[in-house]
Amino acid sequence: MSQLATSPNTSSSQSNPSNWGAADAARSESAAEQSQFISFAIGDDQYGVDIMAVREIKGWSDITHLPKQPEYVRGVLNLRGAIVPIVDLRCRLGEGLTETTPLHIVIIVQVDGRQVGLIGDRVLDIVSVDAAQIQPVPRTAHGAGSDFLSGLVSIDNTMIALIDLPSLLATQGDDAIDLSTIQQNRAS
Repeated sequence: MSQLATSPNTSSSQSNPSNWGAADAARSESAAEQSQFISFAIGDDQYGVDIMAVREIKGWSDITHLPKQPEYVRGVLNLRGAIVPIVDLRCRLGEGLTETTPLHIVIIVQVDGRQVGLIGDRVLDIVSVDAAQIQPVPRTAHGAGSDFLSGLVSIDNTMIALIDLPSLLATQGDDAIDLSTIQQNRAS
């Protein structure tokens, strides 16, 4: 009984029906501020993509090469009847072509209603961070690859560069993925 007498505020707030949903609301606000990413490696560097954009992760398999595509578009993959362009992230980030092996992975992401495969060396983890932990890409780092980054996050003394998928797959300019051209080339 002495416990109840010493904490009247706690018991009165719990017994007040207007406060019953307060704890749930606080938990959902906290969850809304969390971001989750699939982290993966390209060489010694770590990158992350929004987990909500990831549709599947699969092992490397042979792809069909297409002519007249940007160098970073390695070809297409038939994924259960859907033609999916495969992007070499190492090349897209200005670090040269990936020499693919059976150990490489393809992360299938969906951006603006279209699926694209991203070549990575290996998947590392699922990372949850508070949105406040995501730092902007420093201005001095803007270069060929930094245009495709949405932010940086440090986890356990490791820096993870977050990929800005819409920028990575932008359909503007000569060097962009044109999915309609890829599908037309595949049909002929």
